[in-house]
Amino acid sequence: MPRFTVHIRDEWLAVPCRDTTNTIQWLGQESLKRYIKNKPDNGGITAVKDTRFVVRRCQSLGLLDADDTIEDVLEDNDFVELAIEGDTMSPDFIPCEPGVSHLLPVQYISLDGNSLTSTDLVNLGRGLYKIKLTAEAERKVVQARELLDTIVKENKVVYGITTGFGKFARTVIPVSKLKELQENLVRSHSAGVGNPLSPERTRMLLALRINVLAKGHSGISLETLHAMIQAFNASCLSFVPEKGTVGASGDLAPLSHLALGLMGEGKMWSPKSGWADAKYVLEAHGLKPISLKPKEGLALINGTQMITSMGAEAVERALAIAQQADIIAALTLEVLKGTTKAFDSDIHTLRPHPGQIEVAQRFRSLLDSDHHPSQIAESHRFCDRVQDAYTMRCCPQVHGVTNDTIKFVQNIINTEINSATDNPMVFAERGETISGGNFHGEYPAKALDFLAIAVHELASISERRIERLCNPSLSELPAFLVNEGGLNSGFMIAHCTAAALVSENKVLCHPSSVDSLSTSAATEDHVSMGGWAARKALRVIEHVEQVLAIELLAACQGIEFLRPLRTTTPLEKVYELVRSVVKPWIKDRFMSPDIEAVHRLLIDQKVWNVAKPYIDKYQSEYIPESRPVSPTAFSLDSPNTATCQTQVLT
Repeated sequence: MPRFTVHIRDEWLAVPCRDTTNTIQWLGQESLKRYIKNKPDNGGITAVKDTRFVVRRCQSLGLLDADDTIEDVLEDNDFVELAIEGDTMSPDFIPCEPGVSHLLPVQYISLDGNSLTSTDLVNLGRGLYKIKLTAEAERKVVQARELLDTIVKENKVVYGITTGFGKFARTVIPVSKLKELQENLVRSHSAGVGNPLSPERTRMLLALRINVLAKGHSGISLETLHAMIQAFNASCLSFVPEKGTVGASGDLAPLSHLALGLMGEGKMWSPKSGWADAKYVLEAHGLKPISLKPKEGLALINGTQMITSMGAEAVERALAIAQQADIIAALTLEVLKGTTKAFDSDIHTLRPHPGQIEVAQRFRSLLDSDHHPSQIAESHRFCDRVQDAYTMRCCPQVHGVTNDTIKFVQNIINTEINSATDNPMVFAERGETISGGNFHGEYPAKALDFLAIAVHELASISERRIERLCNPSLSELPAFLVNEGGLNSGFMIAHCTAAALVSENKVLCHPSSVDSLSTSAATEDHVSMGGWAARKALRVIEHVEQVLAIELLAACQGIEFLRPLRTTTPLEKVYELVRSVVKPWIKDRFMSPDIEAVHRLLIDQKVWNVAKPYIDKYQSEYIPESRPVSPTAFSLDSPNTATCQTQVLT
């Protein structure tokens, strides 16, 4: 039975049509009936027969005459847009010419297989850029393909080109079946399970595979590579289940699903079509399914791009939350009336880990100083406190190693992003192919396990600071940061949520890369389990973001009880940012939306963006002088006079 996909406002509807001699007017009314059926208020439509609308094809945006018959103007599985009179065009329907991304980016990233970064890859995932190849990359791709064509022409026996795969590596395949061999490979290996990757993550996966193929060591044809680029630029994205890779021989299952959609099989998504059969999504964008040549199926699915693309997102989010964790901890220290002495530059010069020094410098740039005096700090300048709890005093040491680990992992991920991870590798300049093991995902797998462990510590120490904020015996603030305790519970369960997330992270931080299970009849007898390492690293980082969102909310609530005193200018700016999305906690209310709103600030790096100018200005204007350190020194850093006057730190 013919079927049409109709877009009305924010919905995609599949509308069957038993009789294609019906008119476009009938198709529109039938679509409206289905639309209002799923709307509690009928979508604001009182009577379908009285509703005026126009219908246009998604491709080319051609208006359709209401009196034309369906069979005269549409083909089976066409996509159409129904616009109701008085409506603006649906916000998620962006008119697309064939090959044009729905986000309509105006800039390109030129891929050569050697210079892509994790930041670039995340931006490609967000749809901020289109892709094109450099001329040098195209030349290398053509050379490698010419060598493969010669191998096939001369009937040479080469793994994956004229033989089977894995256990079947010794089975020679006749030339007449080499195309079928590659298609069967992709179909059989499309065996993943679970939810599909988000459009953003699928864009990253596709972009990264294109980048690796652009190195010119995979044997892909330029025609096929250009077809992949066209699909990326149009946001035609395959259904890629998140589970199924063991991380060697590469990410076979997810990359096979990626290739399957490009072949016009399975499901695909685009902003113009929603989810639909891949061949129809490609057709809606004026694209054709790829036709695999010898070795191309293997070239499309053999590599670590699932691990690495998700790893790139993990690294970028880890960098963002680590920077903002320093700001949040500094605000908490202010609320708890802590001392700045522990951040003195001379202390950290004696243990010169780069991350530790960097974090201490951030704290100095945010807390009480000649640059940014704090009324809160001044209010307790002559208190009798000797030193603070580890959760405040040791932030440079704890946050610092997280920063150093992130940079270590970023280096590995950026190397992997620009690495050829196929098997066999094609060396056009040598005129040969060589089998190796670059597809093994141990490097990114181990690195992402390290990342999860390191970033988790930001939440572990944050949760303890939340406890100090909520506990009146430690904070000198109202219990759970709310007035009329008992009637109001305040941040009591928000702290429980933070504790639950930290506990869950303890399990997620168990390294997946310590495990290996032999697969493929013992030909692939050691694997990395990097896919799970990447997925759980992202879950750990999300939990860390949420815990720090709770701490930021709690710290800002603590500020309310210290008014009219003010903190430093940069921390006041952070407070104002939070208050722009979350009002003070006067009495109990629904708290989850507040946590989510502040979580969004952290994801969007708005907390960092507010504080960064002050951090940069401080660092550019103040360079500490090196001098002997006295164990009984009182004034250790003139721009950071101690907030608690003591003669000896113990």
